[in-house]
Order: sequence, then C-alpha cells, then structure tokens
Amino acid sequence: MSDALIVGATGLVGRAVVANAGTRKLTIVARREVAGQSALVAPPERWGDIIAAEKPSVLISCLGTTIRQAGSQAAFRAVDHDLIMAVAQGARAGGASHMIVVSSVGASAKSSNFYLRTKGEIEEGLGALGFDRLDILRPGLLTGDREGPARLGEGIAMVAAPLADLLMHGSLRRYRSISATTVAKAIVALTAERMAGTYVHENDAMQRLAD
Repeated sequence: MSDALIVGATGLVGRAVVANAGTRKLTIVARREVAGQSALVAPPERWGDIIAAEKPSVLISCLGTTIRQAGSQAAFRAVDHDLIMAVAQGARAGGASHMIVVSSVGASAKSSNFYLRTKGEIEEGLGALGFDRLDILRPGLLTGDREGPARLGEGIAMVAAPLADLLMHGSLRRYRSISATTVAKAIVALTAERMAGTYVHENDAMQRLAD
C-alpha cells in the first residue's frame, strides 16, 4: 500500500513536489524514467489500473499541458481532463480517500475560454467521485526552471511578473505569479490534512501552506 502517489512528476510542479517531499513516502507513476527517482513506468492508458493496485491513501495530480504543447484542443483535453479522471477513478477503486490536484486560477466549467473551461470541468468531475477530501490548487503564472526549450511568451511573462504582481490587489491577488516550489510545498503540507471536504487554494492560501 502506498502512502501518497503522484502523477505528473516530470513537470515543473511535479518535480518540485518530489524534491520537497522530505520524509513523505511518494510512489511515482510516469510514462518515462524520472531522474534520480524510482518510478513505475508505463503508458498512460495503464495508469488507472496501476494506481488501483498500488492502493494509495493520497493521490497527487500535477498533470497538465498546454494546447500548444499538445497540438490541439482535443489532445489537451485528453491529458488535462480524461487522463486526470482516469487516474482519479483508479485511485478511488484502490480505496484512496484524498486527492490533491493542480488546476488553474480562473478555472470554471462555465468559462468561455476552452482552457479554463476544461480545468473547471475536471474540478467538477473529481468532485463527483466521492473522495473524502479533495484539495484543488489554483495557481496563476508558475515560475521556475522548466525543462525543454524556452518559450518566448512565458519568458516575457516571468520577467514582467514581479511588477505585475505589485499591481494586483484585493480580489486580483489570486492572479499573482507563484513559484512551483511554493505550490509543491503547499501540496506536501496538504498530504497530512485529514478533515473532510472540498477545498480550493489560491495564491495567498498556497503561500500560507508553504510557510
């Protein structure tokens, strides 16, 4: 039986979760080897069954792509909705009572923006699976060292982020940028929470959890 299991461990936030796990036992399920870590390597279509067999108490999903990376809206949804639902269903089948998922600030199933609508729909889908506790993290622009070639737009956004953050007050604070390490530390802290319910964590809440 696993304590906590993570999918998406090769991405920006996922790598930070692994790096900041401390004494928390983490089982990694991935499509490729994870540098310096032991992982259960399998194609994504098998992850649900693998997770069910592992019987984790907590499932952490740091899965996520962009429409540009995926190549189409359909390919994006296959990861950010369908795959997340599949691993969550596997976790529930294995008896998991707690799920932590990285979503996005502005997520809403009613959004006219495809990206944010998909994020909102997966939040609603996970909420219907019956986890005792569901933690939804909604970061804004994620900062940190990304793998792969640099993307111009992201680079410009990260340079501008400190100034933009200073201009965001009140209800706009949730749109402030946040480091992947801060989100990861918040996730690790949440693995120890047991109070039932669905909790949404935006910028300020994640900052507090990470302290």
